[in-house]
Amino acid sequence: MTALSPEALLETLRWRYAVKAFDPDRRIAPELWAALEEALVLTPSSYGLQPWKFLVISSDELRTELRPFSWNQSQITDCSHLVVLLRQRTVSAADADRLITATASCRGLDPASLEPYRQMIHKDLIDGPRSQIIGSWAANQVYIALGNLMTAAALLGVDTCPIEGFSPSDYDRILRLEDTPYQSAVVCACGYRSAADKYASLAKVRYPAAELIEHL
Repeated sequence: MTALSPEALLETLRWRYAVKAFDPDRRIAPELWAALEEALVLTPSSYGLQPWKFLVISSDELRTELRPFSWNQSQITDCSHLVVLLRQRTVSAADADRLITATASCRGLDPASLEPYRQMIHKDLIDGPRSQIIGSWAANQVYIALGNLMTAAALLGVDTCPIEGFSPSDYDRILRLEDTPYQSAVVCACGYRSAADKYASLAKVRYPAAELIEHL
C-alpha cells in the first residue's frame, strides 16, 4: 500500500466542506461509487457487529417525496447519490450468533472457540446496562460509517454533505422502514459542488489545535 503524504491528506481535508448546492448535471462515475460503497462496508464497528444498513436513493420520485421532510434542502434532489444511513433498533442474540458464524467462517475457526466473545457481547449489549440505550449505541456506530464515507469521498475528489436536518419518522414512513429492524439515523448527499455555491470559497472556521488537543 502506498500511503498518502501528510500534505496530501491535509490538502484533501481542507478542500472538503459540507456542500450547500450540488451540480445536478454531474454524476459520480460507477467505478468511484462502487469504491465508496465498499468504503461503507469496510467501516469498523464496535465488536464488529455492523448494526447498520445503507439505502442509496436513486429514485427521483422518492427524493422529491423526501425533500419536504428534509427542511426542503436542495441537496436531497440535486446530488448525484443520496445515502440514508440506518441504525438497528435493537441488538439481539441472533445478531451475536450471526457475527460469530461469519467470523468463524471467514477465519477458518471453530465457532466454539469464539464462545467467550459471544458471551462478552451478551453481557454488554444484550443483557447488560447498554441494552437500555442500544439505539444510541447503534447510532454512534452509524456515525463512524458517515465519517468514513465522507473522508473516502474527499480522497476521491467527490463532495458530500452530511444532513441531520430531516424528520426520521417521515423518512421511515416513506421508505417503509416502520416494521423493519432498521430506522433512519443520518443522511449523506454525495456528488459535485455547484460553481454557484458560495460556501465553497469560504475559509474554514476551526478552533486552534492548541485549544482542542492536549498531550498528557
